[in-house]
Amino acid sequence: MNFMEALRRRWDKANSLVCVGLDPEPAKFPARFARDEDAVFGFCRDIVDATAEFACCFKPQIAHFAALAAEGALRRLVAHIHDAHPGIPVILDAKRGDIGSTARHYAAEAFDRYRADAVTANPYLGRDSLLPFLERGDKGVVVLCRTSNPGATDFQDIVAADGLPLYQHVAETVAREWNTLGNCMLVVGATWPEQLHEVRAVVGDLPFLVPGVGAQGGDVAAVVANAKTADGTGLVVSSSRAILYASSGDDYATAAATAAQALRDEINSYR
Repeated sequence: MNFMEALRRRWDKANSLVCVGLDPEPAKFPARFARDEDAVFGFCRDIVDATAEFACCFKPQIAHFAALAAEGALRRLVAHIHDAHPGIPVILDAKRGDIGSTARHYAAEAFDRYRADAVTANPYLGRDSLLPFLERGDKGVVVLCRTSNPGATDFQDIVAADGLPLYQHVAETVAREWNTLGNCMLVVGATWPEQLHEVRAVVGDLPFLVPGVGAQGGDVAAVVANAKTADGTGLVVSSSRAILYASSGDDYATAAATAAQALRDEINSYR
C-alpha cells in the first residue's frame, strides 16, 4: 500500500482529517521527564499512543529532533508508529529541496533512514531538485505552495507576467506536471482561507496539508469550507503545539487525546 492509499484509507477508517504534529520541546515536557535521558522518545511515544485513534497521520518535525541530537529517537519513533499503529502514515516535515545529487541523499534520509511515508519539500529549485522524491511512487511528496507564516507574502504572492501569483503557478505545475505518479500533495496554510479556495480551484482533488490551526490561529470552519473536496476529504489538517502541550501535568497524554479528538470532531462538524 502506497502513501496515498494509506492516507485515504485512514481518512475513512478513523473518520479523521487530523494530523498530529510531533515537535518536541523538552522545556515544555511535564516534570516527570526532567531526569529522563530518553525523554524525547518517551514523550512523543506517549502522545502518539494517546492520539492515534483520532489521527489520519503523524508529522514529526525533523529540526526539533536534530537540534537535540535526537535523530535516534526520531528513527525509533517512526518505527514505533509503524509497529504499534500500522496503517497510520508518517509525514517527515523536513522541507527538503536541493540540486539533484544532494536531493538523492535527502530522499534516502527521509524514506530509507527514517522510514517516513512522505516528506515535505521546497519547490524553489525546480523539478529536478525534487525528482528523487517524485520518482518514489510509493511515497508522498508534500510540496510547499502557500505557507502559513506571515512572511509567505514576501515571495509567494509575487505576480508573474500572466497576472497570476507565484503560489498559483506552483500549484498548477505540481498538479499538471509533477504529479505523474499520483503521489503529490500541497502545503497550503489555514491562515489564508481565500488562497485555500483559489488553490483548490486550480488543482482539483489534489490533497492539501494544512498547517496553521491551533497555535497559529487558523479557522477550522474556513479551512473546511474553502478546501475540502467534493467527498468531504482532501485535507490533512495539522496541529502540533495545541495537542502536544495541552497539559503540562501528569495528564499530558490524556489531555493530548482530548485535544486531538476535539479537533477531529470540530473538523467533521463542517464536512
